[in-house]
Amino acid sequence: MNITHAYAAQDAKAKLAPFDFKPRELRAHDVQIEVLYCGVCHSDLHTARNEWRNTIFPVVPGHEIVGRVTAVGAHTHNYKVGDLVGVGCMVDSCRSCPSCQEGLEQYCENGFVGTYNGEDRETKAITYGGYSTSMVVDESFVLRVPENLDLAGVAPLLCAGITTYSPLRHWNVGPGKKVGIVGLGGLGHMGVKLAHAMGAHVVLFTTSPSKIEDGKRLGADEVVISKDADQMAAHTNSFDFILNTVAAQHDLNPFIALLKRDGNMTLVGAPEHDHPAPQVFNLIFKRRSIAGSLIGGIAETQEMLDFCGKHGITSDIELIAMNQINEAYERMLKSDVKYRFVIDINTLREESAA
Repeated sequence: MNITHAYAAQDAKAKLAPFDFKPRELRAHDVQIEVLYCGVCHSDLHTARNEWRNTIFPVVPGHEIVGRVTAVGAHTHNYKVGDLVGVGCMVDSCRSCPSCQEGLEQYCENGFVGTYNGEDRETKAITYGGYSTSMVVDESFVLRVPENLDLAGVAPLLCAGITTYSPLRHWNVGPGKKVGIVGLGGLGHMGVKLAHAMGAHVVLFTTSPSKIEDGKRLGADEVVISKDADQMAAHTNSFDFILNTVAAQHDLNPFIALLKRDGNMTLVGAPEHDHPAPQVFNLIFKRRSIAGSLIGGIAETQEMLDFCGKHGITSDIELIAMNQINEAYERMLKSDVKYRFVIDINTLREESAA
């Protein structure tokens, strides 16, 4: 099999730089994919810099992947050469535990295999991600991408899209529901788009007045400046569901107070330090709840892609060349992107051929 060109971090302090590796030989149910676009997730940065203390170097990040099938294994039934496909955050799981049996592979009791920085169940080799020209993935963890969508804009759906879609679906967001989205970043802007398409009344919470116009463009019916106590108080006891996408430590109590009886706030942002504990009475007296949610299973991710295809939903992106990735990481730390960087992997092919 041909050598795959990629960008990798060699240690926690190193910038990402060119790196070649040989992907595994095709197994019976594998799909070989020519990577076209790969989104840049904050998890990529955390992993490249070993901020979660679990990185195995060298690491090739990338789990928001869109590409074309270039070869299939002998017993692959779902895909053929030329198909447009995607790969998200997982490339395998145990497939036998209760969660896997229910199509919730992201909660695999034996641990799913990450698209990168994971360990192959058969060979124990470390997985490399989508900052690369090609991949080999088991067909059970490959997804069909709608042909009608902008492919670069599709890439972030494989993480940011499913991370917000899954809790919205789980908590039955739809017509007649009042839904809050906290934060307007890579996750939050997808939450606004998806909740709007589901038919909910969508309220965006942001600390930045400069984001009011953009929030409404993306589908918010109202925008609340969360630092304004009067604006917040006007919505007390009125939300069926709040999706909190903020990945920085903050006080959850002002948002909990906005939930109706039996309302829920689900957290999908992963802060470096935990939020302060919420006030218990704020929960008890309205039977309110706080939950967390992790990406989505393969079937639900396919459902999300089909939903986005039907409604014409993609991520708002800034397309970059592969050699701009280190600059993009620094800009991402400053929230200087609207709303997701996506790498054009053809620029990596051109760079490698030069």
